[in-house]
Amino acid sequence: MIRWRKGTVEGIRREWPGAVELDVVIGDDGAHRALAYPDLVGRPEPGDTVLLNTTALALGLGTGGYAMVVAVPDRLPPDPSGPGHLVKARYTPLQATVLGADEQDSPHHEVLRDADSLGGMPVVVADLHSALAPILAGLLAARPGARIVYLMPDGGALPSWFSMSIARLKDAGALAATVTAGQAFGGDLEAVTVHTGLLAARLVLDADAVVLAQGPGNLGTGTKWGFSGVSAGEAVNAASVLDGRPVASLRVSEGDKRERHIGVSHHCLTAYGRVALARADVPVPELGGGFGARVAAEAAPLGDRHTLVPVPVDGLHDTLRAAEKDWGVRLSTMGRRLDEDLAYFLTAAAAGRHTAALLG
Repeated sequence: MIRWRKGTVEGIRREWPGAVELDVVIGDDGAHRALAYPDLVGRPEPGDTVLLNTTALALGLGTGGYAMVVAVPDRLPPDPSGPGHLVKARYTPLQATVLGADEQDSPHHEVLRDADSLGGMPVVVADLHSALAPILAGLLAARPGARIVYLMPDGGALPSWFSMSIARLKDAGALAATVTAGQAFGGDLEAVTVHTGLLAARLVLDADAVVLAQGPGNLGTGTKWGFSGVSAGEAVNAASVLDGRPVASLRVSEGDKRERHIGVSHHCLTAYGRVALARADVPVPELGGGFGARVAAEAAPLGDRHTLVPVPVDGLHDTLRAAEKDWGVRLSTMGRRLDEDLAYFLTAAAAGRHTAALLG
């Protein structure tokens, strides 16, 4: 159930494209951090009364523990103008109309209407949003100047604005553009499905490769099938049916406290081993030692369906450190930083390194 509160904006903490982080006083509870998306609710200013959804704050969610601004009742934003007939976050109080790259009023409709092939473009699929930056680091270190587009489906956050990583990667020139597909919105291009999102990335945005991973805030229940990352297997199928080259990035951890995610995560074994019906390249990082041997052994069953590709990780630790510094991104997964779960980031970077080799 939703928890509703009213609050008063005390100040603005920081902002990035599409989002404003606020300090909001809620009753006698003092100030809490809140997040507003100005394109949806207008831009709150200090002193404004705001209507808040405090569900995530009450639950203490790690990636989404904000009070979300639903409205600034005394100062509503202007009605939107311009074309756009796709409704996203449909039949929720904040459903929004956007211009889809694939809809009839789009200048790209003619290009996409009968489009049916990615022409062999690599599509790197990952379970978690935190894999985006390390994949880019590994790829661009080997192929500087490659034009990479991020495709965000709706398994995690719906607004792409929630991700500070996207904004920083674009500012740094590491990421060319973002496409949001399904119920997700806020990208440089909008698409109805992952399929048209992939085609738009290739044919409209001229991508050399696509990274496809859900946004922040994935959902999992500790069961074999009850996790939002199951969509990674479906993404492999989508890339393949459109004549792309799927690359299935493994989720590997040496620092997770949950045994099911130590080594190769059970999410990967389900999504790639059961859901993905099409063949993909599966980069297996050569991590060395006993842990590296464990990762290789746990990934081995995926070879019945996919092509396992050993990838050396030499130099990638330095590459990742440089990416953090040069791009201004914070490499973190489930609250663990680069050196707290190095295997996770090296594995994602290895997927990027392999993808670079596919670009020729």
